Amino acid sequence: MTPEEFRAIMAYLRERVHLGSREAERPVLITFDGPTESEMTGAGLNVEGVKQILCVPWWEEMIADIIETPDFCDPGDSPQEVLDYARDVVSDYMRKRFPLNGG
Repeated sequence: MTPEEFRAIMAYLRERVHLGSREAERPVLITFDGPTESEMTGAGLNVEGVKQILCVPWWEEMIADIIETPDFCDPGDSPQEVLDYARDVVSDYMRKRFPLNGG
C-alpha cells in the first residue's frame, strides 16, 4: 500500500465519524459508522490495505476512543470542535499504530 492509498483509507474512516442525534442525553454525541470490507473496496480503496486495517488488534479500542471523545473535551467546545477531535482519533491511531509497508 502506498502512502497515498494509506491516506485515502484514513480519510475515508475519518468521514465515517459523525455527530449523533440532537436528542441525545449528552450535549455532544459522536458516532462511528463502521464500514465493511466491501464498502471500503467499493469506494476504490486499496484491497490489501482495507483487509489489514479491518483486522488490526486495536480496531475496537479506536472505535471506543472515537465515541468517548466528548468525555475528554471542554464543556465549552462546540460540536464541530468535538467532531474534529474525534476524527483526529482516527488519524492518530492509524499514524502511530499501523505499520505502513510492513514496517
